[in-house]
Amino acid sequence: MSVYIIAEAGVNHNGDLEIAKELVDKAKEAGVDCIKFQTFVSKKLASKKAQTATYQSKQGQVESQLDMLKRLELSFEAFVELHNYCMERGIEFLSTGFDFDSINFLDQLGMSRWKIPSGEITNLPYLVKIATLNKPIILSTGMATMDDVTAAVGVLKTHGVEDLTILHCTTEYPTPYGEVNLRAMETLRNQFKVPVGYSDHTMGIEVPVAAVAMGAKVIEKHFTLDRTMEGPDHQASLEPNELAKMVQSIRHIETALGDGVKEPSPSEQKNMTVARKSIVAKKNIQAGEVFSDENLTVKRPGHGISPMKWFDILGTKATRDFLEDELIEQ
Repeated sequence: MSVYIIAEAGVNHNGDLEIAKELVDKAKEAGVDCIKFQTFVSKKLASKKAQTATYQSKQGQVESQLDMLKRLELSFEAFVELHNYCMERGIEFLSTGFDFDSINFLDQLGMSRWKIPSGEITNLPYLVKIATLNKPIILSTGMATMDDVTAAVGVLKTHGVEDLTILHCTTEYPTPYGEVNLRAMETLRNQFKVPVGYSDHTMGIEVPVAAVAMGAKVIEKHFTLDRTMEGPDHQASLEPNELAKMVQSIRHIETALGDGVKEPSPSEQKNMTVARKSIVAKKNIQAGEVFSDENLTVKRPGHGISPMKWFDILGTKATRDFLEDELIEQ
């Protein structure tokens, strides 16, 4: 199965449905499998006292999370329209619900899978709620210890989840390369015996492409129409042309991974006789003469006796005359 690529639009629509639709168009053009948003009721997601993260803060300004989220919130009605627009455009709609009202609403839309964000991995009621919806689940693990992940997976499994994919993630925007720790993805796969992937917040496309080479089955990447737009996630997001390049690179890499069987590929078989060598006459050899290091050598082309039979040929006698550079026969 091909790597499942999620274009994380998140709140990069800035609370504007038309921008959200344009993000759908660009995601479709880039060739991703799915576009994901974030659905929430602001006052049910953050308290009045919740502060913004450093990356979410405007330069020189202090704003509460609640105030920021209100500016970025889309109504349920808008999400109905957005869901239908995705269906029209032929791209899967996905949204992370951050509160129970939003989860119930999204469930009524009939999403085919659920994405649990990193911030909810220690939210027991939330995990139980998502688990009981009986759909495939993608679990992000940013900020989590192995104990956190083990506990969350335990909750999901206990409540009937069978189709689970775990994403390694570093929750910093943008993520420093030195803190990516892609090998943790392998640790998760070995520990939980489930498909794994990577939710990326680095700048550029190198890291998600590398994750695919390491076996990621799901890639999630933030994208925006324009990184200079105002909002918390734009700066660490890809622009549409970069998203398309990432998709193309991932498809190339997953094709290049192959089936793991070591054998000559169809395209290189024609080159074997050109690049390999055969046992040939170093000089003119007369019939009955004993083959030796003095009268034999190894040269191209490779459609004669393989040099791997060198010691089988030495000491035997020439069955006929051979001219210099002629392929030896027996």
